[in-house]
Amino acid sequence: MKYLLLIYMDENAMSDTEREHCYGESAQLAQDLHTQGQFLATAPLHPVATATSVQVRDGKSLVTDGPFAETREQLGGFFLVNAQDLDEAIAIATRIPGAKVGTVEIRPVIEVAGLPAQP
Repeated sequence: MKYLLLIYMDENAMSDTEREHCYGESAQLAQDLHTQGQFLATAPLHPVATATSVQVRDGKSLVTDGPFAETREQLGGFFLVNAQDLDEAIAIATRIPGAKVGTVEIRPVIEVAGLPAQP
């Protein structure tokens, strides 16, 4: 089953040096997961100041700068993995460096028929 591991943290929780170290640790985790056949994708996100939100209501688009919600922690990145079950997804989430300063939300992915195959 596929799980999306969403990494939330305060954008100021790490210094630039700590963030670069976190990226290195995350790349190593991705390599480890790839070796085990569990890796599908991962990426850090640019700061929320670069976010744009879109809503469509009554056929009209509303585009606003910034994230959808104001929160203490922001979505900072993600891992998309294959795991046998929630327990295995939790074990992977505990290895994500961002979990040390933030929160990792685990969401099972719904497989929808008719979507293009992943490369």
